[in-house]
Amino acid sequence: MRPLRAWVRGVGGAMADDGGRPRKKPSSPTPTPPPTAARGGGRGRRRGGLRRWALRVGTSALLWTALMQLASISGAWRPPRLPTSWPSPCFDRHGRGPNATASAAAAAVLGEEEGGGALRSSHSSPPALLPRRVYKSNGYLRVSCNGGLNQMRAAICDMVTVARYLNLTLVIPELDKTSFWADPSDFGDIFDVNHFINSLRDEIKIVKGLPQKFIGKIAKEPFSMPPISWSSERYYLKQILPLIRKHRVIHFNKTDARLANNGLAVKLQRLRCRVNYEAIRFTPQIEALGNKLLSILRRSGPFVVLHLRYEMDMLAFSGCTHGCSDKETEELTRMRYAYPWWKEKEIDSEKKRLEGLCPLTPEEITLVLRALGFTRDTLIYIASGEIYGGDRRLATLRAAFPKIVRKEMLLSPDELRPFHNHSTQMAALDYLVSVASDIFIPSYDGNMARVVEGHRRYVGFRKTILLDKKQLVELLDLLKDGKLSWAEFSAAVKDIHKDRMGQPTRRKVIPGRPKEEDYFYANPQECLGHLKTTTRTFLL
Repeated sequence: MRPLRAWVRGVGGAMADDGGRPRKKPSSPTPTPPPTAARGGGRGRRRGGLRRWALRVGTSALLWTALMQLASISGAWRPPRLPTSWPSPCFDRHGRGPNATASAAAAAVLGEEEGGGALRSSHSSPPALLPRRVYKSNGYLRVSCNGGLNQMRAAICDMVTVARYLNLTLVIPELDKTSFWADPSDFGDIFDVNHFINSLRDEIKIVKGLPQKFIGKIAKEPFSMPPISWSSERYYLKQILPLIRKHRVIHFNKTDARLANNGLAVKLQRLRCRVNYEAIRFTPQIEALGNKLLSILRRSGPFVVLHLRYEMDMLAFSGCTHGCSDKETEELTRMRYAYPWWKEKEIDSEKKRLEGLCPLTPEEITLVLRALGFTRDTLIYIASGEIYGGDRRLATLRAAFPKIVRKEMLLSPDELRPFHNHSTQMAALDYLVSVASDIFIPSYDGNMARVVEGHRRYVGFRKTILLDKKQLVELLDLLKDGKLSWAEFSAAVKDIHKDRMGQPTRRKVIPGRPKEEDYFYANPQECLGHLKTTTRTFLL
């Protein structure tokens, strides 16, 4: 291959003359101008100098461009991407080729378990913009997410996937501001908008708002609907796409669990992962404060995150009042009836508890932690909102584990002041610490517990102790009634959790019962490389 510089000289030698035509080699030597033509010769020399200057500038620009391309090819990082050759308007159902980042995470499991600090690839930015995918958009998708931080996070992943599948343009999602938490935060207050848009530009076009020509139409004739829960891609292709082609803009006013856990094309499942672990990133302010929390905790060595889901809203809406006084039970019941959108009003608390559907109380979780072998010097970070009952309900836990901390204890009031009255942003701090912790233990399998569990699998199968609440409640009652010794209780607790530590496994699939099967975001197995286990399918 000819050297790049020689190739550039060759290109320069064939450049066009002042009139735009290629210079031709004269058939005979050009005569030297006589002395009387000195003035014209001066103009010729100036023109020659300009041409040489232009050639040098052009050559330098060409060299720089070539060097940048070579650097990009050799060293530029890109997040794992889906093939750009998917057919329009929907995908082929058979995905091929492993997700690069997920394969690395799965490989880490086979070698050694990670317990590092900050998250890995999700915090690294590509040095250059990804090439934009060019496609004819079938319309615009607006979405209003409902619920707390992690329910909305999963919904965003689903809506990006739906928009990509139907070749739509996605408008930056709106966040829930009317729920119990009443957090006024917008998408850009919690997530890095530009990173979200740019990291997915090779798959889907995301815009910050509708074009002006559609705004008047939306105000007059808005088309809004909730998609059917747990839907397959066929539903969106056959039922939703025709509506979008008709109205050009469609608004989903509910987004929780609107995409099936199982039965989707592998490419769709991997796109859900890519959005969740690569495209969704918290704002720099939230990331910085989360990393400060991690740095403070790491100074004391390994630490456990206990997701103690024992806030007022949790108890009121679940109807779980075990351990509460009569006055507290009445208060929680009134709160549940005060929210008309909560359909389940009459709840048998004790029945739900025996079925393992209630969060463990602070007193119960204390006994479980001791039985699992955690000692008094264990550093425990409590990830939660305000515990119902305050310090009184935490007294037993704190007596058994004096090294209990919360973000309010580790950060100054000035650092937390911008987060006051923004519960979703506060939850983002707990999310960052939970994913990066040495051990994560949720007392209830709600949205945060499940999404964090899946994220920890993705970054290296970090240890997550998944409590079997149904069996634990039975053991706790036997211990309380004196029918089990402490040694028997401790041995039983350890035995039922030996295979519930976040190890590689397959999702439980229950055809026709999506609410009862394993949640996709708790175990995104399609993104974790090859697992040598069989899929657990339950036929009822």
